Amino acid sequence: MGDLFAPTHLIWILLIVILLFGAKKIPDLAKGIGEGIKEFKKASKDVEKEADAPKIAEKKPDSEKKEG
Repeated sequence: MGDLFAPTHLIWILLIVILLFGAKKIPDLAKGIGEGIKEFKKASKDVEKEADAPKIAEKKPDSEKKEG
């Protein structure tokens, strides 16, 4: 039981996916997965920005804090 993702295993997985979803639905499935990953990355960047916002405000000099 060597590699988990040996070439023969990947071929079997691909064949099973084609049988389950059909060749016509695979591009739609891949597009949906890609959009989901894009949304997840965007949301994680937004969370990082919100978490870093107080740190950035602390680094500004006092004169900039009063103005903005």
